Amino acid sequence: MSLEVINQNENKISIRLKGIPIQYANALRRICLNGVPIFAIDTIEVLENTSIMPDEAIAHRLGLIPLKTDSKDIVISEEATDESDSRVMLTLDSEENDLEDKSETRTVFSNELKGEESGVRPISDKIPIVTLAPGQKIKFQAYARLGRGTEHAKWNSANTSVLTETKNKDEHILTVESTGSLDAKNIVLIGMDELSTRLVKFKEMLSDLKTK
Repeated sequence: MSLEVINQNENKISIRLKGIPIQYANALRRICLNGVPIFAIDTIEVLENTSIMPDEAIAHRLGLIPLKTDSKDIVISEEATDESDSRVMLTLDSEENDLEDKSETRTVFSNELKGEESGVRPISDKIPIVTLAPGQKIKFQAYARLGRGTEHAKWNSANTSVLTETKNKDEHILTVESTGSLDAKNIVLIGMDELSTRLVKFKEMLSDLKTK
């Protein structure tokens, strides 16, 4: 069995898998897509909102903003703690839109989200959140936590995770494209650790069944 990196950059990686059973290769593909935990905004506490967008719509939009996740924050082990306990607070205070031209609006972008942890931040500064008319304001506290895409798509670590066959026997190409929360390489490495952990747990479950 062997793994060979064909090409890679920060957002995309392609790996040649040789001699690896298709069921394990496909399991790795699925884990890379939605089994690697990343940060995403889960709840918000709105302190002030005079925009035309309701609180629920703002919360939904914030949840879809990909957040940079430091791989050091991700613990994959048998004794891994509940991911819901890992929370990071992000705040935003737009202040009142006081443009002199009363017909002019101002768009609040993701760069105005300020985090208590420097590592957890939007992957881009130019993601629009809400547009404010003169005199309008928005202020809130948002809480991001670690989660997996199996719970909700906003925690998907990859946009795509594809396994394709080659002309050679027992050879496949795994291509993973990151959402930007983690480097593509780290998604695969953490995915391998996760797959290994799941296989160990599964073998233990089988052993327990045999002893009963």
